[in-house]
Amino acid sequence: MTSQKRIALTGFMGVGKSSVARHLANLSGQQRVDLDSYIEHREGRQIASILDADGEPAYREIETEALAHLLENEPVPILSLGGGTWTIERNRELLSKYGFLALWLEASFEHCWLNIAFSRKTRPLARDRAAAEKLFNERQKTYCLAEWHFIVRPDLTSFDVARQIHEELFV
Repeated sequence: MTSQKRIALTGFMGVGKSSVARHLANLSGQQRVDLDSYIEHREGRQIASILDADGEPAYREIETEALAHLLENEPVPILSLGGGTWTIERNRELLSKYGFLALWLEASFEHCWLNIAFSRKTRPLARDRAAAEKLFNERQKTYCLAEWHFIVRPDLTSFDVARQIHEELFV
């Protein structure tokens, strides 16, 4: 991977995008940004609060604006996206414009659901299993548009995933 190459990790909530990005940044010695954290810092409130108060369409506008600002102003080589970021065409266009390789961390719904269920993080778009599974199935058709896919198996830790991605893209 050249120093100009940038990667954006996408995939369903609970797949491990943030953890993999953190390990990948440590392994590669590069900076990373978690888009959800960036939005929360910019907005001064949690994403769950934004979604609950303003609704998903308003949140998606905030997300796209924050993504555009981040890409225009900060040379971030590793970016972990929110679970729905990649599903918005404008966001995919922005990532492409700024030279990002989209990397889909692909896992089964069961894998993601276990992580969602045991997470301390509030997931307003996945308050119950049926809602989460419906969203999971809907998002697969856009996740598959990513240039690179990595199958996250249940026997791999987020560090294992990051190490394998690092070996493929950085070495």
